[in-house]
Amino acid sequence: MKHAKKATSRTRAVTGGAIVAALALGGFGAYSASATGENTAAAPAAAVAEADAKNKNTTQSTHLTIEAATKAAQATLDAAEKENQRVSVAVVDRNGNTVVTLRGDGAGPQSYESAEKKAYTAVSWNAPTSVLAGRLAQAPNLKDIPGTLFLAGGAPVTAKGAPIAGIGVAGAPSGDLDEKFARAGVAALGK
Repeated sequence: MKHAKKATSRTRAVTGGAIVAALALGGFGAYSASATGENTAAAPAAAVAEADAKNKNTTQSTHLTIEAATKAAQATLDAAEKENQRVSVAVVDRNGNTVVTLRGDGAGPQSYESAEKKAYTAVSWNAPTSVLAGRLAQAPNLKDIPGTLFLAGGAPVTAKGAPIAGIGVAGAPSGDLDEKFARAGVAALGK
């Protein structure tokens, strides 16, 4: 029993010393933080921003604004409605993330997801999905890539030759019509 008491005393002494050291360091840190003020906090942020701007290990990409994506989606839907077609429209960014979707009145339940997949496919390969559908004869395993749909109805949006978005349409009786409407959305961005 006596031995156990000594170990407990040592444990208490070590623990107590650690607590005193932590409090001292914590107090010093608090003192240092209050002594430096807010101006020092802004200086490292400015240095980081400057370093990031000069970093040659990063790239920048162009994305449609939400206003432009909405304009393109609405122009696409308007083109379909002029021909009495009930479709869904999706606009995705360069990374395939959905920016805007519009489901026209009376569009089928399958059209929503199909439009997103067509948009994703068009931006991924920077080509209309009707062209990509033709490539399946040479590479049938393309259709196995998750999130893609190799049916006509998707059109890429480009800036300086690089894909920045995709517009997908689904629900018309043919993929050619879907793609015609998607191209109307792309054209609206040029106006």
